Amino acid sequence: MIEFKLPSMGADMDEGTLLEWKVKPGDAVKKGQIVAIVDTSKAAVDIESWQEGTIDELMLEAGEKVPVGTTIATLLEPGEPPPATRPARKHLHEPGSPGAQAVAPPGPPAGATVGAPIARRKVSPAARKRAQQLHIALDTVTATGPDGAVSLEDIERTAATAGAAASKAAAGERLAAMRHTIAAAMERSKREIPHYYVSETIPLGCMLAWLTARNARHSIEDRLLPAVPLIKAVALTLRRFPDLNGTWRDGEFHAAPCIHVGVAISLRHGGLVAPALLDTDSKPLAQLMRELIDLTGRCRAGSLRSSELSEPTITVTSLGDQGSSEVLGIIYPPQVALVGFGRIAERPWAELGGLKVMPTVTASLAADHRVTDGHRGARFLVELGETLQHPEELDP
Repeated sequence: MIEFKLPSMGADMDEGTLLEWKVKPGDAVKKGQIVAIVDTSKAAVDIESWQEGTIDELMLEAGEKVPVGTTIATLLEPGEPPPATRPARKHLHEPGSPGAQAVAPPGPPAGATVGAPIARRKVSPAARKRAQQLHIALDTVTATGPDGAVSLEDIERTAATAGAAASKAAAGERLAAMRHTIAAAMERSKREIPHYYVSETIPLGCMLAWLTARNARHSIEDRLLPAVPLIKAVALTLRRFPDLNGTWRDGEFHAAPCIHVGVAISLRHGGLVAPALLDTDSKPLAQLMRELIDLTGRCRAGSLRSSELSEPTITVTSLGDQGSSEVLGIIYPPQVALVGFGRIAERPWAELGGLKVMPTVTASLAADHRVTDGHRGARFLVELGETLQHPEELDP
């Protein structure tokens, strides 16, 4: 029997709340199949099964919050029979279980005189029925109907106002929680990881000319943004620098067998998330563009997959046209490197004894000094620049 535990989806995730099971006991599941949806401080995440098996028992109910690493289900391996018996599991609020409390029946409101008649509000039958459906207390409704009666319109207006306020409060709470978790992860990063920084200004004349010609041959739906060849160039260069592609765990570096570039994406209401473009180095640019658009849309809709959050082996942050000329990032643990791209801008450029105007970008590398040093990091940026001088090789 296999214990299916709540996976960690980044250094800034300590716990999650189960929103929904997508399977039930007895269901056969395949590797990569979505089995549950869990809410984190950043998004509702689709939890994928990491192997094949049969669901034996679901250990959580919707709404329960548990720490990372908690067993949330058990799986039977292919061919394994279910257990003959299993211990009964008490729910948190079952009678006699820890945390259960006796609840006294409600008494009269404070200050009320026992036995005194309570005046009944005038409420239209339709309004009373609608209030019951929406669980709205009639004494919270401002009446505007004839003779001071509560009308159906009063109920709908109260529901809309309460819904908007609840939505705004929930969004504010989520943003505050996200800021807290991001700050905690970055504080841990700066405290535990000995960062070093190097940067390099890279000419982009060849790459942008190639990109313009390439886009002219394709429809609007198939055109590329400059960020995509930059990301692909990072992935290809990492093949020659495996010591920048991996994680630091249990006191040592673990090189990753694949290159999964995490892409920093800003969310509409604030905050940041960096899910992975899986196998970035082996995919055509057009596919990466489609996946980046899909990833950005799902990030901002709050719907991601657990593998996209748990498997980045390095992170790239690109500030775009509205950003500053350079960005010096903070490594996202347990990764050991982060590549930053500032705003693409025209600058004076000396070449072959002459001076001209050239579109350039400043690339930076934040890396873990426990794994590499500044000379190694500088070589990576120089070779990244060389890779971008041959854009046709990015998409063979």
